[in-house]
Amino acid sequence: MPRLTRIDTGDDIGEITDKQLASLVEQLEEEHDEDQDYYIDRDTLELLSDNGVDPELIALLEKAMGDDESMDIAWE
Repeated sequence: MPRLTRIDTGDDIGEITDKQLASLVEQLEEEHDEDQDYYIDRDTLELLSDNGVDPELIALLEKAMGDDESMDIAWE
């Protein structure tokens, strides 16, 4: 299963399903088809929610962000 990590802190965010990863990549992919890292901020979380991304994935990202305004994440 894919695992998300916070690049800026090194913290483990947790495992997600392949379907959740596909949804996240589809929503965030911009420049390169092989990107494995993304910048997430509060507006990004709102966009993901508005676009029907799995609420469990959004909750996981919100928890990982905590009180911060943004974070850099990666998957492997």
